[in-house]
Amino acid sequence: MPDGGPDPDANRQLASLTMAVLLLAPGQRLAGANPAAEQFLGQSYRRIAGRQLADLIAFDERRLIERIADIDAPLTARDAGATIAGMGRRRLDVTVAPVAESAGWQMLTLQDASAAEALGEDTGRADDTVLRAPEILAHEIKNPLAGIRGAAQLLARKVSEKDQALTSLIADEVDRIAKLIDEMQTLSRRTAAPVAPCNLHEAVRRARAVIDAAGADGKYGGVRIEEEFDPSLPPVLGSADALVQVLINLLSNAAEACRKMPAPRIVVRTRFSSGLQLNAVSDGKPVRLPVELRVSDNGPGVDPAMRDHIFEPFVTTKKTGQGLGLALVRKLVRDMNGRITHERDDSGGWTHFRIHLPLAQEERKIRRSKAA
Repeated sequence: MPDGGPDPDANRQLASLTMAVLLLAPGQRLAGANPAAEQFLGQSYRRIAGRQLADLIAFDERRLIERIADIDAPLTARDAGATIAGMGRRRLDVTVAPVAESAGWQMLTLQDASAAEALGEDTGRADDTVLRAPEILAHEIKNPLAGIRGAAQLLARKVSEKDQALTSLIADEVDRIAKLIDEMQTLSRRTAAPVAPCNLHEAVRRARAVIDAAGADGKYGGVRIEEEFDPSLPPVLGSADALVQVLINLLSNAAEACRKMPAPRIVVRTRFSSGLQLNAVSDGKPVRLPVELRVSDNGPGVDPAMRDHIFEPFVTTKKTGQGLGLALVRKLVRDMNGRITHERDDSGGWTHFRIHLPLAQEERKIRRSKAA
């Protein structure tokens, strides 16, 4: 046994777990919760002690509810739909097990299925299949586009004012296609921008300046952006330019989503969020993601049928959108060894995008894992 102080007791071990753990007494009344569970439920244990599980979490499937009520049988459920009181809709991974030698007592664990998926390491091969084409064909497509645009500009000098609308349409469509190709090239690029210590709040202010300038033209007029910053946050590990681009995309989406509300609001919040970590690094040592940046808006939210796919290429709810903005956001965040998740709080009327990033002090660990 290595030296290093006394062995941790059971309560300390429970408190150190990153997943939510609930102890249920007979009748499925809450008899214990670790700190991760308090954070997951958005309430302290003192407020929810003694309440029934059904008052806190409403599972969609009756069969799952019946299985959880079977106090003698262990259960594992993946991607179960549920509504958490005061927190809105979630997809949950759930485990339930009877407590040995304690009749009627159960131990229940909860994990956000969408967050677990986002935090997991995937190969990205499915996206690569779609996104490799612009990387290969960009040169062959963009050169003719430049020629078409130049021809349209020459024609505009010779045609009547009435026909200039057509030449302008040609030029605008060429620009749109060229921009689409540029975005696709960015998505398919294998090399990530170098990471360094970044001031998260400076990135927010730079992005806000861009959004405020757009608002001056009436595009986002009347949308109120509020800041809830934790001034004690140390620098994060990331790319300053990439962070600004991510925030511009999220803030512009939020402003567009809520601008027609009676009192449109966007809240940008930063805080410590213990418990999240990136497990799949090559040296076997996890990289913690303790800093959370949240962009929230009080718009109507994304169509429920599309919420699980919003980070995929070409998925969009906008009539004129290309469906690449959030796919690019996810790539930029992942290039910084961070993760992004989306959730809708229907009870409160808020849409949240949460970005989790490592601290600058994780730089050595990440470099070692990439060099291994």
